[in-house]
Amino acid sequence: MKSVGEVMAIGRKFEEAFQKALRMVNENVNGFDPYVKPINDEELEKPTDKRMFVLAASIKAGYSIDRLYKLTKIDRWFLEKMKNIIDYHVLLENTDHTKLTRDLLLGAKQIGFSDKQIAAIVKSSELAVRIQRQEHKIRPMVKQIDTVAAEWPASTNYLYLTYNGTTHDVEFPGGYTMVIGIVLHK
Repeated sequence: MKSVGEVMAIGRKFEEAFQKALRMVNENVNGFDPYVKPINDEELEKPTDKRMFVLAASIKAGYSIDRLYKLTKIDRWFLEKMKNIIDYHVLLENTDHTKLTRDLLLGAKQIGFSDKQIAAIVKSSELAVRIQRQEHKIRPMVKQIDTVAAEWPASTNYLYLTYNGTTHDVEFPGGYTMVIGIVLHK
């Protein structure tokens, strides 16, 4: 068995978690992007860290789910979810950046598109997309994952942001300070 790496990304939909995971692997990757690698059937057959980008290009080029399954042996359910992302990518590509509706932006955010990724697709700036999103009052909700499987009340739940919710899972009473640190390794 060949290892191709591992990340942790949390979302309420596969598409959302998958795109978050891709962005976590490399800061130069915006998500499931069909323009990173060209189509190559041989690369689809071999599991590598770049195969998902060949897969994205193949989906955008019109490869069927059956053909992709035969080449990759990736379960059709996952292939359908990846196709959802590419279909939305194409929808965004065909939209004028000045005509990003609330529904279009919310749909993009719900399947894991970042503001930066949306901006690149619609040929705008990240700031312009963020401003449009804020004008439409599209904001993420804080959700939590019970880390002890409800065996007893957990005090250290994982928290994550998602656009697939209407309420926060936690309260924000104020009066607290959060210290955020980054550890860099050489």
